[in-house]
Formats: sequence, structure tokens, C-alpha cells
Amino acid sequence: MTSPTVAFVCVQNAGRSQMATAFAEREVAERGLDVNVVTGGTRPADHVHKNVVETMQEIEIDLSDRSPREVTFEEISESDYVITMGCSADDVCPAGWAGDNRDWDLTDPHGKDPEATVEIRDEIRDRVAAFFDELEREA
Repeated sequence: MTSPTVAFVCVQNAGRSQMATAFAEREVAERGLDVNVVTGGTRPADHVHKNVVETMQEIEIDLSDRSPREVTFEEISESDYVITMGCSADDVCPAGWAGDNRDWDLTDPHGKDPEATVEIRDEIRDRVAAFFDELEREA
């Protein structure tokens, strides 16, 4: 059996999907799971949002060296789970794709004040942990 692949996708790949990816990588490491994590955007920004980097640094997760990137059709089609952050990835999702697609409908942290960004970060952390709880139950 191959390792499942989880893709966290957003339009800019500069906030929510970057946070989700960082939390997922932490869950994989802490739980000792064999899960591939992919992230990308349909129209990536030039950099991860400053408020997102700062908010994640508060909990000792460094996103300062990360860059938004474009998610490819192949990455989406080869993923077992595609989780969008409240923005559609329809323009990259293949017709007839058989994977599990979820939209978490999260508020975009871009330009939000520190308190709002922390709330978004904490919701993402909780959703990622719950998702990995589910993956462990299914294994």
C-alpha cells in the first residue's frame, strides 16, 4: 500500500494553506505517520503573508523561508485528499477525480490584525489535528 498524499490548496498559497501544511508536517512527524504533504496555489502570491509568518513564529513554527508555489494538475490528480481553504481549486481539479475533496471555508488571514490571525491559525491547527485523527482511525 502506498502512502496517502494530502494536498492543502488555496489561491495564493500565502496564508491558510501554508499554515495547514506546517501543522500537517508537524502531525506527521509527531505521530510517526507515512503521509505525503503537498501544498500550492492556483495563483500563488510572491511571498507568505507577513502576519501569517509572525503568528506562526509565536508558536515556534518558522515559515519565513517558505515561498508560495503553483499546485499542478498532476499533484491534485495524484492526491488522495485535497483540502481547500475556502477557495475553489476547480481550475486544477480533474474531471472524474476519485479522491476526497474537502473545503474548510476558512477566513483569509491576509491583512487581518494579530488577534484575528491567531484565531484563524488555531482553527487550522485544530482542523489539521482532527483530520490526522481521522487518517489514523482509517489506517
